Amino acid sequence: MSSSDYVRRYPIGAEVTRGGTHFRVWAPIRSRVEVVLEGGPNLELVAEGGGYFSGFAPGMGDGARYRFRLDGGQSLYPDPAARFQPHGPHGPSQVVDPARFGWDDVHWPGLKAEGQVLYEMHVGTYTPEGTFAAAAAHLPELAQLGITAIEVMPVADFPGRFGWGYDGTCLFSPTRLYGTPDDFRRFVNAAHANGIGVILDVVYNHFGPDGNYIREFAPSFLSTVHKTEWGEPFNFDGPDSGPVREFFIANAAYWIEEFHIDGLRLDATQAIFDDSPTHILTEIARRVREAARGRATFLMGENEPQDANLVRGCENGGCGLDAIWNDDLHHSARVALSGKNEGYFMDYRGTPQEFVSAAKWGFLYQGQQYRWHNRRRGRPAFDIPRHRFVAFLENHDQVANSGRGFRVNQMTSPARFRAMTAYLLLIPATPLLFQGQEYASTKPFLFFADHHPELAAAVFNGRRDSMRRFRSQSGVEGMSLVPDPADMKTFERSKLDRAERDSRPEWLALHHDLLALRKIDPAFRTKVMDGAILGPEAFVLRFFVPGDQDRLLVVNLGRDLHLDPAPEPLLAPPEAHSHWYPIWSSEDPKYGGHGTAPLDTDDNWWVPGEAAVVLAARPREMDIK
Repeated sequence: MSSSDYVRRYPIGAEVTRGGTHFRVWAPIRSRVEVVLEGGPNLELVAEGGGYFSGFAPGMGDGARYRFRLDGGQSLYPDPAARFQPHGPHGPSQVVDPARFGWDDVHWPGLKAEGQVLYEMHVGTYTPEGTFAAAAAHLPELAQLGITAIEVMPVADFPGRFGWGYDGTCLFSPTRLYGTPDDFRRFVNAAHANGIGVILDVVYNHFGPDGNYIREFAPSFLSTVHKTEWGEPFNFDGPDSGPVREFFIANAAYWIEEFHIDGLRLDATQAIFDDSPTHILTEIARRVREAARGRATFLMGENEPQDANLVRGCENGGCGLDAIWNDDLHHSARVALSGKNEGYFMDYRGTPQEFVSAAKWGFLYQGQQYRWHNRRRGRPAFDIPRHRFVAFLENHDQVANSGRGFRVNQMTSPARFRAMTAYLLLIPATPLLFQGQEYASTKPFLFFADHHPELAAAVFNGRRDSMRRFRSQSGVEGMSLVPDPADMKTFERSKLDRAERDSRPEWLALHHDLLALRKIDPAFRTKVMDGAILGPEAFVLRFFVPGDQDRLLVVNLGRDLHLDPAPEPLLAPPEAHSHWYPIWSSEDPKYGGHGTAPLDTDDNWWVPGEAAVVLAARPREMDIK
């Protein structure tokens, strides 16, 4: 077979086909490219034009290892689009035949945009083993809890023994630290067998600082115009940007097609710079839908400025994503629960009005002045359906940014954390739990990254500088508590403790019951909801359902509250109903609470402190005479 006879699946990388392997690489600054095979013979690629080189190696198949020699030089380089790096980013690349894996998920429908419950997982710390196989063994318990989709933190390979994954350098290669590419496929296959989708976190805004050799092939891969705080961004809109765009569009499709991933979480989209007529995110979204071949896909973006256009349709000037992270809700909840609004929490007060507004409108900042940035933040999002906002009380960044890696449950009382959990899991936004949150883990999640000594020192200093944004951590004592990211102990401390899960059934019951209520009760799928402030730390949300099936969610983060009088119409029961009665309470003894007395009484309303209560209306004929 000649190079020109092969019809490729993707524009770059090594692809196994009948009788051998086809190679293609973009190296516009080079005049000669060879594939150096372990065990030989070598293969000289043919220049196609446009900077591409390609060739076919007969007899070479799955498991073969290779590197590239450029312009006859002595140095050998891994494939920028390698499908696997068995010895890490600095080692040889390995040919992978995806057809060798047998899938069992032919009837899996994918993930719809609405109705999801997300769970953020870092494979390296989710289990003591830190592998895809070990994580897969715990999928049934997540399904039983009510999780519908796992958001796997980035798996693109990176140097070192451990890391968050956001410094990936081999974007087509699942990291060898967690297993082989087929191990990742087995994880996804097992998730689908348990009724759980898999969303992959991808970093399309920068390469990590070590282990990437793209400059040896194509310096124009990186932008010379735009800048990010993490390094040089990718060239999506300058000269020679066509192959760069093609690379990332292909990468997105690759995960969907070859790993049956159900969607992507796009990291820090504000740092994906593109002044082209059609934004690269729009093209990625379009290609992901095509790659799914009828399966439903779920695309969400992290966007610090909270640009609602990410989730508007292309016809309305948007990028066509399904959901966007809502930092506003997290920041307000963190302030309410911890009492601190320092650093980037300074624009939040944690008031009942903020929680009512976040439930109704998603973002709290939709164009107002934002002191932390000293500019306006956000844009109007009133037209965005509420399920398109991803809400959370914890995620990897926010836990780590507490300095000592404290979980939210360690910053507040158990009762207040239960109440806020009820709010999170019952409002119309798409909820996300961070690993271990479901049993109120006390294990920290710290920033860890294993780099060579010089880079590790720079990263450590940078981490301490970032922690100085928080006044309480800016002193000598605070700085002494910031752990060294390159220390193996920092990584090991961040691993979940399975014994904690076994010893905290009350927290698992809380999350299970709330997610079951969210799924079963039609009130929590209603499109009509309103809210009101009841007191300094108390508020009510009313979910309107035809047939007098309304529900109230009363949340009080403060002390007991007696509303007498109670001039708030949302508290009035529907016509032909006399009172509201509790059907669920965060103070249920099985969750560690003290029980719940009636709220709607003839002595007007009594709202328990540090509690969340769901109420239904009682028909008059049910009143005891």
